[in-house]
Amino acid sequence: MLQLSNALVGKTVLSLRTGTPIAKVLGTVINPDNLKIEGFYVEEKFSKKHLVLVSQDIREVLHNGFVVNDQEVLVEPGELVRLKKVIDLEFSLIGKQVVTVSKEKVGKVSDYATETTTFFIQKIYVSQSILKSFTGGNLSIDRSQIQEITNTKVIINDLYGKDSVPSVATAPSAF
Repeated sequence: MLQLSNALVGKTVLSLRTGTPIAKVLGTVINPDNLKIEGFYVEEKFSKKHLVLVSQDIREVLHNGFVVNDQEVLVEPGELVRLKKVIDLEFSLIGKQVVTVSKEKVGKVSDYATETTTFFIQKIYVSQSILKSFTGGNLSIDRSQIQEITNTKVIINDLYGKDSVPSVATAPSAF
């Protein structure tokens, strides 16, 4: 199931062992190389410590939260050796400039949709300038149209090339 980014942030993390909420999601840990959400920054309920919940430790995604086995899956960011480089990047997709391969400015990333079984970002939603939004609305860009992601921008295929057709859509409503 696809969920928008704002539907993921703010969710509660629930423990199967205790049957109670143990944390609240504050943000995402996104790997810009493959557009995968590797984990979530969370605030632990009792100690108020900022920890990381690795995506692979999530057993189920419910409407109101993530289900995990136990509180012990929440770890300090420094303990995640494999994710150290990704965490240190502090990468955020929202607000990135979107341009085509031929350097045409398209707009800025306003949201993204994530598949909740794999945690791969499947679509990005681009808000255009006021002038372009009157004629075309928001753009929905599939991950297959993305050529490169840098620190400052997302480079996509040309919108009006021989083989590409832009998909104009409004962002779907959050669940």
